[in-house]
Amino acid sequence: MKKYINNKNIVSVLLLVVLIGILFFFYTRRVNDKINPITVPYAKVQIASGIQITDKMVGTTQIPPAMLTDDVYKVVSDVVGKYSNADTIIPAGSLFYHRNVVEKEELPANIILDIPDGYVLFNLAVDTATTYGNSIYPGNYIDIYLKARTKEIAGVTTDQKRVLLDRLIKNVKVIAVKDNKGKTVFKDLEEDREPAMVIFAVPEEYYILLKKAEFLRTYESILIPVPTNESLKEEPGELAIASEALHQWINDVTVWNLS
Repeated sequence: MKKYINNKNIVSVLLLVVLIGILFFFYTRRVNDKINPITVPYAKVQIASGIQITDKMVGTTQIPPAMLTDDVYKVVSDVVGKYSNADTIIPAGSLFYHRNVVEKEELPANIILDIPDGYVLFNLAVDTATTYGNSIYPGNYIDIYLKARTKEIAGVTTDQKRVLLDRLIKNVKVIAVKDNKGKTVFKDLEEDREPAMVIFAVPEEYYILLKKAEFLRTYESILIPVPTNESLKEEPGELAIASEALHQWINDVTVWNLS
């Protein structure tokens, strides 16, 4: 054995054989990685734009890795529950590409997906101060207060305007908080976005009431959102008028709906 080890030619041949074996192993493994098919999700049916992708829409097929790009989803769970992008239609039989599959928040009109039947969207102008330093989040509940200045308090006319402040609507669920460019404030926490609007949905009757209150320019009216802990409850309270007296006052100083 010592004789063979001391023979440089034999050692060189052995090293060459080992090196060839290593190269062959990695070459074979690399080839197998390219040709051995992997299971990926595909669309069983055509999926229109803005549609939530369900497990019934997704099948699996085997594709050689060499035919796949980095833009292809390779796991079913990464697709189900997301949405087809607003500017695309996913054909039946197509693979799912990152550019065509997005989170709900990335859809341009994602807020309409959260509107209950019979409700209307309301856009309440806010800023950092009125959202308590960005403390109002989608899914939170808020109460809406009305601040106004009037000479008529409880049917009595005074010489000077006095401040009227009361809670108008309670248990309003926030759908979205966006900046002045329409971008979601909390989507990317690395960007410093200032809130410009709190969006929620209310019945049409409440929408008209809020718009009346908002347009009381003569009374210097301001609608004020106030966060509550209602979202922490197992059963949040129902959306409702908080002050019938304030409701009546707004109707008294505005024109009735003539429709």
